[in-house]
Amino acid sequence: MAPSTSGGGALSAQSAAALGEGIGLVFARWTALQMAVEGEWGGRDSRAKADQLAESILSWFTNSKREHYYEDLVDMMYDTVSESFNADFEDGSVEEVAEQLLIMHEECLQSNYSSVEKLRNSRTQGNAVSQSRQMVVDDDDSSDDDDDDDEPSMVDNEAGSADMAVDEPKPSKPVPDADGWTTVPPRRGRGKN
Repeated sequence: MAPSTSGGGALSAQSAAALGEGIGLVFARWTALQMAVEGEWGGRDSRAKADQLAESILSWFTNSKREHYYEDLVDMMYDTVSESFNADFEDGSVEEVAEQLLIMHEECLQSNYSSVEKLRNSRTQGNAVSQSRQMVVDDDDSSDDDDDDDEPSMVDNEAGSADMAVDEPKPSKPVPDADGWTTVPPRRGRGKN
């Protein structure tokens, strides 16, 4: 369940820096935002718009001494995404990111940087969007090596599973009946021709 508020109060300089780093790390893993940036949904300056969103959120946390409400953060994020990227993220990711940021803020208020440390230590190569493409790219890079047979790639596994799923014999070509009509078999379950 999402926290409804994050405590008010001033962040120390160290806590504010840690929170800023944490926001950047969360945004780097936010697939919908990274897709908007890579696809330039907000124009050529999409990266700058994403960075501005991160700065705005950090400023919202650091400049306000009152409590920070979940709904306010979610609304601010939805408004910015809609205005900056002409997009509506309806996958629930805005709410997840807002929850994570509020938790991180609350921890930073207590000088507890475990969430930021965890994100920093689990830093991935590439960003959230390229994670699904990385297996294919890695496979292409290793195709020059002679040991491709030792490690099956994701692409090889997908092709293999499609071949393995077809155990029934391939249907013969449709033959017209006496009236000249041809019965077309259903596509489902036909396998490869």
